[in-house]
Amino acid sequence: MIRAYAMSVKPERGFYVYRDMLRAGLRPNGVSNSFVLKGFVKMGLVLCGVQVHGRVLRDGFCGDGVLMTGLMDFYSGSGECRDACKVFDEMCVRDVVAWNVLVSCYVRNRRTRDALGVFDRMRSGGSGCDPDDVTCLLVLQACAKLCVLDLGERVHEYIKDHGYSHYLNLNNTLVAMYSKCGQLDKAYEVFKEIPNKDVVSWTAMISGFASNGRGREAIDVFREMQRMGVLPDEQTFTALLSGCSHAGLLDEGRLIFDSMQKEFNLVPNIHHYGCVVDLMGRVGLIEDAYDVIISMKCKPDATIWRTLLGACKVHGHITLGERVIEHLIELKAQEAGDYILLLNIYTSAGNWEKVIELRKIMKEKGIHTTPSASTIELKGEINEFKVDDTTHPRIKEVYEMLNEIENQLKIGGYIAEITSDRLSYHSEKLALAFGVLATPPGTKLRVAKDLRICIDCHNFAKMLSGVYNREVIIRDRTRFHHFREGRCSCNDFW
Repeated sequence: MIRAYAMSVKPERGFYVYRDMLRAGLRPNGVSNSFVLKGFVKMGLVLCGVQVHGRVLRDGFCGDGVLMTGLMDFYSGSGECRDACKVFDEMCVRDVVAWNVLVSCYVRNRRTRDALGVFDRMRSGGSGCDPDDVTCLLVLQACAKLCVLDLGERVHEYIKDHGYSHYLNLNNTLVAMYSKCGQLDKAYEVFKEIPNKDVVSWTAMISGFASNGRGREAIDVFREMQRMGVLPDEQTFTALLSGCSHAGLLDEGRLIFDSMQKEFNLVPNIHHYGCVVDLMGRVGLIEDAYDVIISMKCKPDATIWRTLLGACKVHGHITLGERVIEHLIELKAQEAGDYILLLNIYTSAGNWEKVIELRKIMKEKGIHTTPSASTIELKGEINEFKVDDTTHPRIKEVYEMLNEIENQLKIGGYIAEITSDRLSYHSEKLALAFGVLATPPGTKLRVAKDLRICIDCHNFAKMLSGVYNREVIIRDRTRFHHFREGRCSCNDFW
């Protein structure tokens, strides 16, 4: 009964049965404790779960692997990753399931570097059991988030060596991982070898081309998908429309948007509309993009308004930018980045009166920008940098290299963008400086950033790729930027 309620839409009733069982003098076993924990996860009742944890310790169930992993999952789902790790340490016996739950806890709570460390520990024999297909899946997801290609390739080799190459979900995740590390050739290589591609496989490949600015290839894969008789879903069209947006394919995007309704009977959602708005904004149809938002059948969210605000910044549309901010205020969803975009619009237009006024508003509201972080992987080690970082072991050398790079770029014509404050020490600049410092000339530099790249850092990376003859790949929150010979794949619109 506890299990039945835990799996239902009314999990709290499972707790009442559990309570009645205790009142009747019956001692719960590992299974009943596990299922009542599942109910607590659904209800978000952390304190109740802690009480069950105390009973587990008191009744001597630390040797019950299923129950202990259930406790780990409970704490992880409640955002208490430290407690999940503590439960792991309390376990008498740890099988591969327990290790996988630990990896899952780290991934779920964005501690991806720790997740990667667990995989290495398991492979080295420090865990007492080897990684299985689930471990590989979870670690590949972590590699994709951190843009850690070296470890992702090692996991791929492990998959081949241990007979997991025919697992469809692993192959789909490999396609996504290579795509998110900017390695489209390898992603396509894996994709071609998948024998029975499902809609997830096709969508992963389409999304890979799309996010890397290769919209026409994304459309080609979609056409091949149709020839193979695989029906696209909503995610497929999100990837397709995103590809059209990143590549500026206005006519193709409009045709695809119409076809999803007329040919496939799919109702556009907020993500599809967001791609269309982004596409129109990219080509300068700002007012048309605004009309699309106003005419949407679903309620516009903050993300779609920010998409339009970004387009207003690119095209210097002050009036509409102010209107967008008003919509964000109505949604009570305005963030520091929104004000920074509007500030940049005013600055680019030379409207210093508005700049002063907006800065005053930001100061009164206590609005501060969110510090960003960037990572760069070298020789299997993940190096993280934050804005104005002082913690990296080689930070003094990094700043010296950054100054040297900026001097070289200025000779080549680089001028720091004046529309934002203190741009010299943004995290992606520090990561790139470290990459130049720590690798031989000509080595490709691959950086992952958790926020949208600013215009100055974009110009910096673009110029660096030409002056230093380096291919630079930066994945920000929005898309990939492939810098080669002083040019970017995004054509300076992102």
